[in-house]
Amino acid sequence: HHLRYPLLPYPVAMKYVIRLLLLFLSLAYLVFVTVRYSRAEDTRACTALQIDILDSAQATFISKGGIEKMLQKNRLHPVGQTINSISPIKIEHAIESDSFIRRAICSITPGCRVRLAVIQRIPLLRVMADDGEDYYIDEAGTRMEAIGYEADLPVVTGTVTPAFARKKLKALGIFLRNDTFWDGQVEQIVVKPNGEVDLIMRIGDHIVHFGRIENIPIKFRNLYAFYTDIMPKVGWYKYSEINVAYDGRIICKRRKPNKKS
Repeated sequence: HHLRYPLLPYPVAMKYVIRLLLLFLSLAYLVFVTVRYSRAEDTRACTALQIDILDSAQATFISKGGIEKMLQKNRLHPVGQTINSISPIKIEHAIESDSFIRRAICSITPGCRVRLAVIQRIPLLRVMADDGEDYYIDEAGTRMEAIGYEADLPVVTGTVTPAFARKKLKALGIFLRNDTFWDGQVEQIVVKPNGEVDLIMRIGDHIVHFGRIENIPIKFRNLYAFYTDIMPKVGWYKYSEINVAYDGRIICKRRKPNKKS
């Protein structure tokens, strides 16, 4: 049996909801006024800035020193400033203007200290397109300027538009990041004008025709089976091209006799 709770009459229920809403608004206003006027009257100087980079174990693109320089450049470094003159929102916006930072959370803590928590964007691929564009993309497809940062990631070249990078390449980048074997194997991704891609590997002097960026796990599973079952028998220089664009089939092109065999 299911327990049933008696329903309040509609007018009584509405009064109950309204009372709760008024109580919530009163508490929110009380907190706002307390914080507002306590901050406004606080002329003590900020004594320290604590910076926490929450995902520093995954990437080291952003350093505490770099964040401090950003604050100094924007004249927002809080140390030495009075508490009532410090704007956590302005600090957050200044830090988030860096494309490698996804989120910044700033707060004033007891003891006249400012705490700043920073979450980085983790790049998946570096795009160096034929039109001269040079940037990274993260798992959301967000563009991240490459100036001042270096990362050992697969490089995407060829006919790459921002829309293609955001809609197609990020899926391939996420797969590579999550697969230890292929993340270490794929060195370059070449995008053709028709939207198909070729892969250049770190090991083996051959090109992998991947085709359209679809059925990614299946294509890499077939390629892995070819690498482990066939390549050790025939040698890594037997073929100049390996085509996995077609489901369930791998088509190879033999290398010309005057090259390595």
